[in-house]
Amino acid sequence: MQLLWLRSDLRTHDNTALTAAMEQGPTVAVYLISPEQWRRHDDAACKVDFWMRNLAQVKNALASLNVPLLIRHANTWDQAPNVLLTLCREHKIQAVHANDEYGIHETRRDQAVASALDQAGIHWRTYLDQLLFKPGSVVTKTGSYFKVFSQFRKVCYARMHQAMPPLVHAPKKKQALNIDSDPVPDQVEGFERPSAALQALWPAGEDEARRRLAAFSDEQIDYYRSERDFPAKPGTSQLSAYLVAGVISPRQCLHAALVSNHGEFETGSVGAVTWINELLWREFYKHILVGYPRVSRHRAFRPETEALKWRDAPQELAAWQQGRTGLPIIDAAMRQLLDTGWMHNRLRMVVAMFLTKNLLIDWREGERFFMQHLIDGDLAANNGGWQWSSSTGTDSVPYFRIFNPVAQSERFDPEGRFLKQWLPELAGLNKKELHNPAAAGGLFGVADYPRPIVDLSKSRARALAAFKALPHRNTTSEPDHE
Repeated sequence: MQLLWLRSDLRTHDNTALTAAMEQGPTVAVYLISPEQWRRHDDAACKVDFWMRNLAQVKNALASLNVPLLIRHANTWDQAPNVLLTLCREHKIQAVHANDEYGIHETRRDQAVASALDQAGIHWRTYLDQLLFKPGSVVTKTGSYFKVFSQFRKVCYARMHQAMPPLVHAPKKKQALNIDSDPVPDQVEGFERPSAALQALWPAGEDEARRRLAAFSDEQIDYYRSERDFPAKPGTSQLSAYLVAGVISPRQCLHAALVSNHGEFETGSVGAVTWINELLWREFYKHILVGYPRVSRHRAFRPETEALKWRDAPQELAAWQQGRTGLPIIDAAMRQLLDTGWMHNRLRMVVAMFLTKNLLIDWREGERFFMQHLIDGDLAANNGGWQWSSSTGTDSVPYFRIFNPVAQSERFDPEGRFLKQWLPELAGLNKKELHNPAAAGGLFGVADYPRPIVDLSKSRARALAAFKALPHRNTTSEPDHE
């Protein structure tokens, strides 16, 4: 008997570990509920709910393959070895199959499980699945992990020219087992169930993920480069939550993009090429997580920036978190996050730079708040994005480049459609006044919209001074992640 340990791979199509397990014989699947571990990782309640809803869908899909799904509890991951060992003995398991996960805690957990199983004479098998290339296989000539995305992408392109990562064939249905599946909980204790409106924005299941991918690659991908920065337009794929939970794989995304672009990944549709590059950005940050584990420990990638004099400003932090900074684009973006569990990528950069540069508040405060609210919260991508915006990370924006939120708003929401959607109290302003009510004069008190909590020009100068005071600062300009 084979055991499939499901983690961030909640699907039956293109699932490497599932197919490998079923090729070895009759298979049973298990999922571990780990609420305390998830709390320690700041996993959002809406994300945990999304996992459970997708797990219920996977249970049905596995049932059609005659693979029962068992649910077990391991409150923290240090309990995982004993829980899995008990299950293996109960069902006379010969081998446990799992897709690789990345991060310090995930690695330590899997090492402990592998050791416990080995001592019991049970095989442990892991597989490359949530990435296109195995970490450590895309490296510099000296064998180190890349620190600059453009160089990393170049090697990925070379690898793809040699051989495109293939899709895994679907497993064949096995004979039914005399093992009943366990019920999937509707809710995990300690994680509040999100609103029905939020759930409706993110339907569970592989069918929905594949529908979104097909619609995007058929209808929208050619316009991705030109429309992805406009939050009022449906310019993005809306697949991030499904990728993070493993409801769809990066291979499926890559192959769909290639089909839409006639097999090309460097030429052809600039929209398709840009989106493939975004898949590689996701890849890059996962490789950084493995190659430079300090980013898993809440440390800056650029060690010299640990000396930065961040401000302790709890009231300003709260205003940012609650979407009441008096800067409409910031407040609209934060309200989108709080209501939907998601934020448009352009706005993630804008609000992150506002917090870390204009308010000079530690990027770790923002990173944690995002993880606590994002349905697509992912350690590698979230950390990478925050350290990019705060100029503390790999391949990050130069410290002297600071977005002006008003200019960003005027450029990427020129008609104010996004602002009016999330700030209805400003709907009476014209599109010129809307982006910066403070400059219009005499408008304060309208629906109690607050005054700006910071002067953009003075705060910019304050941030520049703080970064200039750092020892050995790096002022080189590197490729933008936009």
